[in-house]
Amino acid sequence: MKVALVTGITGQDGSYLAELLLEKGYQVHGLKRRASSFNTQRIDHIYQDSHQTNVNFKLHYGDLTDSTNIIRIIQEVQPDEIYNLGAMSHVKVSFDSPEYVANVDGIGTLRILEAVRILGLEQKTRIYQASTSELYGGLAENKNEKGMYDENSPFYPRSPYGVAKIFGYWITKNYREAYNMFACNGILFNHESPRRGETFVTRKITMATAAIALGQQDCLYLGNLDAQRDWGHAKDYVEAMWRILQQDHPEDYVIAMGETTYVRDFVRMAFSEVGIIIEFKGHGVNEKGFVASCSNPEFQLEIGKQVIAVDPQYFRPTEVDLLIGDPSKSKTQLGWIPQYDLSGLVQEMVAMDVDRVKKEIMLNEAGFRS
Repeated sequence: MKVALVTGITGQDGSYLAELLLEKGYQVHGLKRRASSFNTQRIDHIYQDSHQTNVNFKLHYGDLTDSTNIIRIIQEVQPDEIYNLGAMSHVKVSFDSPEYVANVDGIGTLRILEAVRILGLEQKTRIYQASTSELYGGLAENKNEKGMYDENSPFYPRSPYGVAKIFGYWITKNYREAYNMFACNGILFNHESPRRGETFVTRKITMATAAIALGQQDCLYLGNLDAQRDWGHAKDYVEAMWRILQQDHPEDYVIAMGETTYVRDFVRMAFSEVGIIIEFKGHGVNEKGFVASCSNPEFQLEIGKQVIAVDPQYFRPTEVDLLIGDPSKSKTQLGWIPQYDLSGLVQEMVAMDVDRVKKEIMLNEAGFRS
């Protein structure tokens, strides 16, 4: 039985990866930070407490800023594979906490690699490092002949998050070459799901779509509506992570859909799932979205009602306007075939948030009656 250690296991990617590895017969160990409240919602369905023994799944308290803790856990677990998904991954917040993001996302990667080296596990343990499309910075001149970013495109990070991740990328390559480690970077473009954190723009949009359609919210405030992203489903992307570590030789791969969509169009797609057509007027900070029509009798809003506005506080100090990845290598060498398209992703996210808001309304009404 293979043994895997997953940092960031309580996050979106970590939870889907844990499910995938367990289905494949792995023993899965997860690293989670200690908090005063439970933060295991995404893995509660597979988590077993001390009174119920599940020998194939175990959580360990740890932190990527704590070298001795990382060494101890890796020594105890003796993993065949390590998936380093733990990070402070919110790009906008990284401008407010640059030192912290450098410590976790950058030096945290080094701590894992060095722990494997110190423990003499270079030939046993394969390491996956979660890299990011934010490495590219969106510069048009750095795209390949297809107009996309690939494994050979130059990097130009535009945020403390991107800069920290570029250290993680290069130190992974360095340890691969210096110590003959099976250490790989997966340069993943934006990937979403119903488990996406509530402060990320896609989830913020689908949550607001549900709340506005059900009369629980008046307006959604967003930043740069002209930003374009290459969005896929996290379920597809964690399979790519696993495939990367099953290859004969360690290499780096871009994981992407190869299509890009405006934030504005993501909003349109989300609202269309509840039968609401949004019309945008104005430009820049003055752009607004209005209800043009409602075709679903369950979700009726006043025609002409403003439901979208731009708030400059959500702009980044240095904006990345367009990201699109070239998945040619991952599809050819890994045999990776995504099962979701963007419309299917949006449909799943909106449906879950509509159900969630409906349940909240029912609970509030029940509480009021009691």
